[in-house]
Amino acid sequence: MNKTIETLLNHRSIRKFKDTKLTTEQIHTIVKAAQQASTSSHVMAYTIIGITDENLKAELKAVSGQPYVKDNGHLFVFCGDLNRIYKQAAPAEQAQMQESIESTEQFIVTTIDVALAAQNATIAAESMGLGTCFLGSLRNDINHVNNLLDLPEHVIPLFGLAVGYPDQQPEIKPRLPIEAIYHENKYANDEDQSEIITDFDNQLASYYENRSKNARSDTWSEQMIRKYKNPIRMDVTPFIKDKKLNRR
Repeated sequence: MNKTIETLLNHRSIRKFKDTKLTTEQIHTIVKAAQQASTSSHVMAYTIIGITDENLKAELKAVSGQPYVKDNGHLFVFCGDLNRIYKQAAPAEQAQMQESIESTEQFIVTTIDVALAAQNATIAAESMGLGTCFLGSLRNDINHVNNLLDLPEHVIPLFGLAVGYPDQQPEIKPRLPIEAIYHENKYANDEDQSEIITDFDNQLASYYENRSKNARSDTWSEQMIRKYKNPIRMDVTPFIKDKKLNRR
């Protein structure tokens, strides 16, 4: 097994970091690695905002509710960005581009581009001995985050990425077995997966009960049912449409 595969298979979210800031060189290396991710039609439909202002970090921490939004080596916010392309066009061309820019297809392109870039950044950081944690919790008040970052139309904050030197070594959380994720030629019958999911529930229950911190009694199925029975961040849909994305 090569070192790249080892890095990928050893991923775990780090939620406690040492009080050591990343260097400018480390930050630029991570961003350059993010930029080398695949991108649809060379659009590169993302902007990455590094947060160095401690007061701004504190504001974002208040939105998230997570201390590691502020206490980390560096905080990146990954934004979907079609503004860069739109602003390059003359007004007459912008009118011709508007239908496409505001389409669901281009919204999907944007979110995929952001996710690919962020995953590259994560792998790069972890290969450097750093830890990472994705922060979807910045969408807890997406309008406020948008205003804090002064984002124009066609730009939306999708998630944060906290990076730093780990001050903990949590166990690797189990993933669904490959049979549940990888199907050949067609989608597997739901009933064919029921036994696989039951076995995974038992495995994850054991993990939760025996992990070194925050032990609890839970299964994957119970966790997912709780999650989707209680809608959250329902303001995200109108926010995205107000930003003139995913409207058509």
